[in-house]
Amino acid sequence: MRDRNHDEAMAELLKEDPAYALDLLNSILEDGEQGELLIVLRQMTKAFGGVQDVAKKANLNPTQLYRTLSEQGNPELRSLSAILKAMGLRLAVEKVRAA
Repeated sequence: MRDRNHDEAMAELLKEDPAYALDLLNSILEDGEQGELLIVLRQMTKAFGGVQDVAKKANLNPTQLYRTLSEQGNPELRSLSAILKAMGLRLAVEKVRAA
């Protein structure tokens, strides 16, 4: 049996369970943790065929996608929307629930 690293295991989980992927992304967006968002987007990129495939579907240069999703990345809304669209997702706005 081959050992998998955490990112590979998460990519497989996200691919197998799209509902979990949505819940995870929404939870991260609710918390506003950009670092966590970039980690999950990197993992999802693996799940959706890798950087080359996602970049092609998002009409982005693969190098640009690597940089955008790197630890130092700071994706523009346009890039983030294109990446999510390549994965069959989109950003949405919803009313904040009252405490």
